Amino acid sequence: MMRFDLVDLGLFRHVVEAGSITHGAARANLALAAASTRIRLMEESLGAALLTRGRQGVSPTPAGRALLVHAREVLAGVERLREEMAAFSGSAFGQIRVLANTNALTEFLPEALSAFLADHPGIGVEIDERTSEEIVGLVAEGAADLGILSGTVDTGSLQTFPFREDRFVLVAARDHPLAARGTIPFAEVLGHDLVGLDRRSAISRFLVAQAVREGRPMRLRVQLRDFDAVCRLVEARVGLAILPESAAARVPLADAWARRDLTLCLRDLDGLPPFIRAFVAELRA
Repeated sequence: MMRFDLVDLGLFRHVVEAGSITHGAARANLALAAASTRIRLMEESLGAALLTRGRQGVSPTPAGRALLVHAREVLAGVERLREEMAAFSGSAFGQIRVLANTNALTEFLPEALSAFLADHPGIGVEIDERTSEEIVGLVAEGAADLGILSGTVDTGSLQTFPFREDRFVLVAARDHPLAARGTIPFAEVLGHDLVGLDRRSAISRFLVAQAVREGRPMRLRVQLRDFDAVCRLVEARVGLAILPESAAARVPLADAWARRDLTLCLRDLDGLPPFIRAFVAELRA
């Protein structure tokens, strides 16, 4: 008999969305051994494999994709139940799932989050960093309540609202020959050594994709975890960097894709719980 509890369903959702049992277990606050055992027991109970395991991580089988749809529906229903019951006690309670690209996550969300969370002590916010293209699909699937992404990305039928303005710029040491340029094309930057963010970051993956379109590799000397560390190595003349203008105002890139005005996207604002609509209003303020 198939018996899945809410912990099982939540764990499975996290594993699929993270593409990794290890990372999914961490998101579900479970030890890796416990998470692996739960996944195995779920597959034994169902009588079919739920995940395809490979060197790059895990992906759902057809049975796993079907389970994911139902898991999200059940978990969303439980969340709505908790919200409605909390209303009888006069307190707001709930969890907001947000997907954001690197720029939004590091530069713009912290301030808005601090104000919102101070005013809503019963609300938790779970944030996951993704590329803008990934965010569109995951929000449309119901994997998140809202996303914050580049305004240049096609969001299909999702509702969108302006969030912040920003663009990519070249960061260079003051005495570097390119530092005095008014604007510069990305293709020209690719001829120089570069300092970048961690390869797993959304910005890093986006810039690598742009370099592929140019038909040239990025000459990355070192990759770091945060903007400040990148800027310090640029100052030390290790290489150039491409960062959002909000992180370091330098020489604007001339390419059309470098304009990165950020957009909020969601499925249906009116259909969201009141506390999530309040969060969206805080972000738009």
